[in-house]
Amino acid sequence: MSRINDVGGMVGFPAVIEEPDEPAFHADWEAHVFALNGVMLRRGVYNLDEFRDAIERMPPAEYLASSYYEKWFHAITTLLAEKGIATPEELAGG
Repeated sequence: MSRINDVGGMVGFPAVIEEPDEPAFHADWEAHVFALNGVMLRRGVYNLDEFRDAIERMPPAEYLASSYYEKWFHAITTLLAEKGIATPEELAGG
C-alpha cells in the first residue's frame, strides 16, 4: 500500500523550486528539532527506520501541509508518545 510520501509518478504536484544559498534552517526551532532528533537517535530512543516510518504514517492532509522540519517534529513527538517516554498531554503542553 502506498503512503502519501510515495508520490513518484503522480501528477498534480508543483515543481520543486530550489532556493539559491538556502540556509540549513529557516528558523531557530528547526535547528532545535534537528538537534533533538540527533540526541534521540544516539541515545537509542528510536532508530532511523522508526523515525522515517513515523513521518510516513502522518495523515495525508497533515503530511502535505507540513514543512520538512514540521514532519520531523511530528515524528519525534509521535515516537516519544508511542514509547511511553512522554504522554500526549505532556507533549501538547510543551
